Amino acid sequence: MAFDNDKHRTDILNRLKRAEGQLRGIQRMIEEGEGCLPIATQMAAVRKALDSTYVRMTMCYVEQHLHEQLSRGEPDGAEPALAQMMQEIETLLGKIR
Repeated sequence: MAFDNDKHRTDILNRLKRAEGQLRGIQRMIEEGEGCLPIATQMAAVRKALDSTYVRMTMCYVEQHLHEQLSRGEPDGAEPALAQMMQEIETLLGKIR
């Protein structure tokens, strides 16, 4: 399923670019002989950023899939229910990090 929402695409790309910048920073820290603790701290931050991006990507997939299913036969009143369900799923996914 492709990104059909510019907001989601922009959000995911911005998060990946931020993580890419953090990774470059870690490489620079290693090249400059920085200590292990600050490097490990930055690595943990990158991991968390990528985990968060993964959750966003998963949410995007679920939202697209559900929207597609609901648009096939549900009335327009399903949008608020979909938004509430998406918030609950995101909360649940956030707890597994």
